[in-house]
Amino acid sequence: MSNTSGGSGHGTGVAARYNPLDPEYGKHLHEVFTAAHREAPVFFSPLYNVWVVTRYDDIWTVLRDPVRFSSTLSTNVAEKENREVLDILKSGWGQVSTLVTCDPPAHNRYRGLINKAFTPRRVNEREAFIRATANRLIDAFIDDGETDLMWSFAYPLPMTVIADILGVADDDLDRFKKWTDDLVERLSFDLPHARQVELAHSVVEFQRYFDGLLKQREESPRDDMLTDLLNARLEGEAPLNRGEMLSMIQQLLVAGNETTTALIGNMVSLLLSNRERWEALCADISLAANTVEEALRMEAPVQGLFRVTTQEVELGGAKIPEGAQLQLLYAAGNVDESEFEKAREFDMKRPNSAAHLAFGGGVHFCLGASLARLEARIALETLTERIPDLDFVEDRPPQRVAHFFMRGFQHLPVRWGAKG
Repeated sequence: MSNTSGGSGHGTGVAARYNPLDPEYGKHLHEVFTAAHREAPVFFSPLYNVWVVTRYDDIWTVLRDPVRFSSTLSTNVAEKENREVLDILKSGWGQVSTLVTCDPPAHNRYRGLINKAFTPRRVNEREAFIRATANRLIDAFIDDGETDLMWSFAYPLPMTVIADILGVADDDLDRFKKWTDDLVERLSFDLPHARQVELAHSVVEFQRYFDGLLKQREESPRDDMLTDLLNARLEGEAPLNRGEMLSMIQQLLVAGNETTTALIGNMVSLLLSNRERWEALCADISLAANTVEEALRMEAPVQGLFRVTTQEVELGGAKIPEGAQLQLLYAAGNVDESEFEKAREFDMKRPNSAAHLAFGGGVHFCLGASLARLEARIALETLTERIPDLDFVEDRPPQRVAHFFMRGFQHLPVRWGAKG
């Protein structure tokens, strides 16, 4: 993402209020989104040199049209112009476009091959493991009466699950967490050069680690996803090469835990911010699945992703030039009153909560959506059963993560009664 453009300053109207890296922006998200829907549903941000798409129907127009709105080169991170960083990345396997950053027909091959490995069976057979992991994590802190839920529960739960799916020992969870955080940070805005260098080294370290595991699976196959990736075949298509496999694993590592970590924190915060919500869920746990969907709608972990126009287009009343970068602001589409009645209200019984855009849509619909939903539902079921008197810590407010398009908590202090 670059902040160089033909414009200057922060723009006017809603564009002037659009600054995801400003902590004040995060406190008034829905107000900004509502203003955008009313004043400028597609607007240009000169601060970030990006066209921002905010209405539900306009976002779907883009998602359904990968010809005019390309995913290739849609994440314009700074190292593309940084020779030192590029040289570090080339010491590994470089950057390979796969699921997130390519279009059909190439995308069809990647999706087909990853579907051979990331199967519904691999997800569904993990339910007992996820539930046991959630209970084990709670066992470790329940006698304390207070914890930072992000670090004791929201982070290790999905991290442990994705490590299990990949067939990796959980001894390396802390390394996974570092790599995941680094991979997400690489998509941040205007990183200092020294930090870009550190993050590039982290990418290569990650690649070498998983290359070693893939070599082990080549010699000694197992019933795990790494072996499935090695064996994935589609008729008439080349199998994944090593760089493509590592890119797939990198995306799975981020999508498989970073977004779910954020979802769990966002979900618990939304419920505890209105005690009646939490108590209603404790009284009727059958609401858990739809509560997950409503939390995804209200506080999408991924606020929006990017596309590049391949020709001049008109969208939402705006004329957008060829080669322009768009941010599809899923979070804004999720509170569009034309799609969701009383959209800014949290409603665990909302009949169309699952129509949200938190997982994207079209050919790029999130591969890990079913796993995230399963983990989040089990997290709610376990927390409400084990710690029904969960609440915020009054003198230790939650702290948000600062990121251009991720929304989650760095810290979420919670407390409960002595027994728990």
